[in-house]
Amino acid sequence: MTALALALIFGSAILHATWNLLAKRAAGGVEFVWLIALTVTVCYAPLLAVYVWLERPSFTLQHALLAAGSAIIHVAYFVSLQRGYRAGDLSLVYPLARGSGPALATALAILFLGERPGPQALMGTLLVVLSVFVLASGNGGRRAGAGQRRAVLYGLATGVFISLYTTWDGYAVGHAGAAPIVFMLVAEAFRAVILAPIALRNRPEVARIWREYKGATIGVALLSTLAYLMVLTAMQFTPVSLVAPTREISILIGTVLGARLLAEGQWRRRLLGALGMVAGVVLLALA
Repeated sequence: MTALALALIFGSAILHATWNLLAKRAAGGVEFVWLIALTVTVCYAPLLAVYVWLERPSFTLQHALLAAGSAIIHVAYFVSLQRGYRAGDLSLVYPLARGSGPALATALAILFLGERPGPQALMGTLLVVLSVFVLASGNGGRRAGAGQRRAVLYGLATGVFISLYTTWDGYAVGHAGAAPIVFMLVAEAFRAVILAPIALRNRPEVARIWREYKGATIGVALLSTLAYLMVLTAMQFTPVSLVAPTREISILIGTVLGARLLAEGQWRRRLLGALGMVAGVVLLALA
């Protein structure tokens, strides 16, 4: 893995953990997800226009269909994530989602993209995944019983969607040749269209979320898009099976944010998990 790929992935991890903290505080539903997609489309449209005018990238019907499929997967991902944040703590849902995703993404990349990571990369992936579950276990916190079980299920479901969109989008930009920024913003526009009928049926809730969480909505929109654009760029010249687990360093950052800003504790367990995660990332970086 090159130094540029590592820089892109680590920078993305910081942004990713930050926007998840904002999303946890908002804990919105479909209306919040729609506002994010709409904000991304509006805010990044000028950048897309400039890029298209300067670079004249190719964007085929295949790319458009792939973007539509990505939009559907991302809708499911965001809705599942937000429901998880409604049911449980950041330090429970986030590690479960981010930890189960890379293992599945690596498996899918091997099965469907023909990638063959070596033993060192596989060992690094295993260390990252195991460390994530060390971080996640024992984090009952303030929510227990049925609420925590729902949070665990939503966290794992979110991980499935992460593995799906990582593999799908990796194919789009790494194999089908879609320009990352065009692909991503077209997918965002599709997502806004898909959710519009649901959101517009509940205009009072949309207005309430925008009024109370305008800053969080804009923050999630800007940071999540930039973070994922960095990942897609890395995927253009780095195998998905290496990018997917390496970006999970964001779990360490998100755990620290949860512990410090949301007072979710469990420092000893998290330190152990973080050390294992760093070791896994080092193995991946040197693979």
